[in-house]
Amino acid sequence: MVRNPFHLVEFSPWPLVGSMGAFCLTVGLASWFHGYGIYLMEFGILLILLTMVQWWRDVVREGTFQGYHTLRVSRGLRWGMILFIASEVLFFFAFFWAYFHSSLAPCMELGACWPPVGVEPLNPFQVPLLNTAVLLASGVSVTWAHHSLIDGDQKASVISLLVTIMLGAYFTFLQAGEYFETSFSIADSCYGSTFFVATGFHGLHVLIGTSFLAVALFRSLAFHFSSNHHFGFEAAAWYWHFVDVVWLFLYVSIYWWGS
Repeated sequence: MVRNPFHLVEFSPWPLVGSMGAFCLTVGLASWFHGYGIYLMEFGILLILLTMVQWWRDVVREGTFQGYHTLRVSRGLRWGMILFIASEVLFFFAFFWAYFHSSLAPCMELGACWPPVGVEPLNPFQVPLLNTAVLLASGVSVTWAHHSLIDGDQKASVISLLVTIMLGAYFTFLQAGEYFETSFSIADSCYGSTFFVATGFHGLHVLIGTSFLAVALFRSLAFHFSSNHHFGFEAAAWYWHFVDVVWLFLYVSIYWWGS
């Protein structure tokens, strides 16, 4: 009997648990917005965090200790990550479409101008410009980590990964402070809606990417990666570069041009 080169995954509860967590999070958010409490949303977040930890553990075990991630499987994982990032591009494309639809031809309800009357946009050359520099620097450091991994320099890869994670956390800190300083809210015209939805979802992706890189850091410390077998790190680096590029479009269109 010839064994096929693909990894036939065993039955796993995590897709079901993760979908339940996403459902509870969505319904909990809507309930919280309408004043019905925050407990269902917290339960959804707990289920999602549980799914992340357990599913990541299973994939790490399959790829590192059980040897299921052969060259053919790794090629499939790469295509899966490429398609996932492509779907994320389309996700953000919808937000840019909404923004430019409202800003290029403002309707009478907006005062026929952009930004709408009464909305004072943020200065693009203050915190947003600093955030841009932080993310660009993180893109350099994650590339440094990748090349260090390829060269077999484990110490340099760990240091550069740690620098990238710290820059990602600093970006989140700066964006949170920026939200507290805005003179408008998500309820202030379509400007506030598109601004907070687009930048907020990008901030969520930064948090996800930071956690992704943190997992790669712990795996690097445990010597899970080699110079020619480290797709777990590559996937995190691709995702982080995607986050960087989306931010550049957000900065140019919403912060700079839109102000």
